[in-house]
Order: sequence, then structure tokens, then C-alpha cells
Amino acid sequence: MTRTGRGAGAVLAAVVLLLAGCGGEPAAPTTVTVDADVSADKAGPPEPEVPTVWPLTGVETDEVADRPALAVKIENAPQARPQTGLEQADVVWEEVVEGGITRFVAVYHSQVPPSVGPVRSVRPMDPAIVGPLHGILAYTGGQEPFVDAVGAAGVQSVVMDHGDDGFTTTRARRAPHNVYGSPEEFWAQADDDRTSPPPAQLVFAREPGTGTATVTGDAATRLDVRLTHASRAVWEWNADEGHYVRSEGDSPAVSADEVRLSATNVVLLSATMENTPFKDPAGVPVPETKLVGSGEGVVASGGKQVTVTWSKEAVEAPLVLTGADGAPVELEPGRSWVELVPVGSGSWEIG
Repeated sequence: MTRTGRGAGAVLAAVVLLLAGCGGEPAAPTTVTVDADVSADKAGPPEPEVPTVWPLTGVETDEVADRPALAVKIENAPQARPQTGLEQADVVWEEVVEGGITRFVAVYHSQVPPSVGPVRSVRPMDPAIVGPLHGILAYTGGQEPFVDAVGAAGVQSVVMDHGDDGFTTTRARRAPHNVYGSPEEFWAQADDDRTSPPPAQLVFAREPGTGTATVTGDAATRLDVRLTHASRAVWEWNADEGHYVRSEGDSPAVSADEVRLSATNVVLLSATMENTPFKDPAGVPVPETKLVGSGEGVVASGGKQVTVTWSKEAVEAPLVLTGADGAPVELEPGRSWVELVPVGSGSWEIG
């Protein structure tokens, strides 16, 4: 017994003798048994409920469709406008191709338009755009190295020139601006190796109105994006509708169903563009926007904008957007358009 223990025992003995000296029989000791296996309930607070959202938009839903992401190459030459089905894409990427025009990579998952188009051919930067989705890319054709690169990125090609289903032509437009596609028929050809549903690509705020730009950004009511000498996209904030509306230069951009093209988030990425050794049928070099690497950019949401650093570690790695503090930039739940703006020849102005 320790010194402290012996002292405590002496005090207890003195108390017992004192009580005994007061006369009468001492009270029988009360024994309390403590079960060492019984402990207080220390359960923490309940786990917060995480809502079910569409992976490519962050929009809440009751159920996510079990289908892969479907990307479709959509033309944007003046002869191709108005396009069909762009307003139903979850994400649209705009890329510069030869001749100073642009094309779109429209990615579908949460919505299924009956038709999309005009559908055109693959380009060398497309594997880096669609690789992280591990889904399907539908297009009319392309040079063999570009087609092979799509497969090497882990993406399934559905190609008109290969005799795949889902493509139709219309007499309403001249070739090559007359090819349209059926998303349902494209999805029906998905092999068993597709990721269904697709993995999330961008980071979205859990609640609308809490995105990084909306909460901390500077005013951005107009984004004037010069892609080439011949291609200019203008995005203007529509506060009543809560999204940006698109114009091709000074002309409002609308779909074939007369729906104004719009985006909840507009992402501007400044990226290096280089000519490849390959040429188009007219002998013009085919450019490639380099997406593996890093650069500067802007995220516009909620009528505001923040500067970001973008990075992408590999063809099959997702795009990462970080703010000045190094934290991930959260977009507003909804549709996103990504503008690939060439370093040097492209530019943007924000007002």
C-alpha cells in the first residue's frame, strides 16, 4: 500500500471506531457492484445526409441513371447553326480546330435528347477531354492516329465511318453539315467496360448559391471570349434566370428548338495550342490544345468570377480547378461550359 493509501485507510478506521463509540451496532456495510463491461452510450451525432446528385452537374435527383457518359462531337461552323441538343448537355467543351473555327464536345448523362448534331469528326485533344469519363465518344470519323488515341484513353468510339448505328443524314443541310445522331442508339452500343454512371469530373457546391465564385468572387456580368480571329463567344449574366446566356459574336446562340444556349458555370482555361504534323483535306495543319499540364483560368458562376489554376496530370485524369488559397473551386450545381482559349492567340475580357 502506498503512503497515500495507508493514510486514507487510517482515516477510515478512525471513523469506524468513532461511530462504534457512539453506541449501538454499526450499520452493515453496503456493497455496490460495478460491471466493468457496462459503459455509457457515447454514440456521436448522426451522419449528415448526403443528397443524391447527377455526377456531371451536381444537381440533386432522386435516382441517377445507370448509363455511361456519352460525348458527341458537334460542329460550330456557321453552316451548322442552330445545333440540335446542345441545350441538354451536362457539360460542353469548346475547342479550336483548323481554319479558325471551333467545335464542341457535348457530354450527356442526366438528359437524353432525341437527336444531336450536326455530328463531325474527332480531333487530337478529344481523348484528354473524354478520357476521365471512361464512356463513349460518338463522331463521324477522323484520321487513324486520332481514332486510336480515343481507344488508348479507355474510351469507346461509336463511329459513322465504321458502320456503327445511330447516325442519320438530312436533306435539309448540305454535307458535311447534315449528320445527326441518336443518343439512345449510341448508348445501346455501350460495351461492358464502360463506367456507369460516370465519375464526377468537377467539384460542385452542395447547395445552390454557395459556389466559390458566387460567394467570394468579383462581378462578372459579361465574358467576352476571343478564341480565334473568326470565333468569339460572349456570355452575359441573366439574373432573372440565374445563368449565363451565350452569343456567337453579336448573335444570340439558340438551339434548333429555339432555346437560348446557357450555362450555370462558364470555365475559361488558357491553354497552349500547337499544330500537329497532320493536315486536313485542304492542307491546313490540325491544331491540338494541350490539356495535360497546368495553366491559368477563370470560373464564372452566379454573376461573379474567380481566377483559378487548372491542372491535369494525365490524359485519363480529371481536370482540377484550385483557387488562390489552394483549395478546390466549387461550381454551382448545373450545366457547365468549358472554353479552351489558346495562349497568345486567344483572350478574354470580363466586365
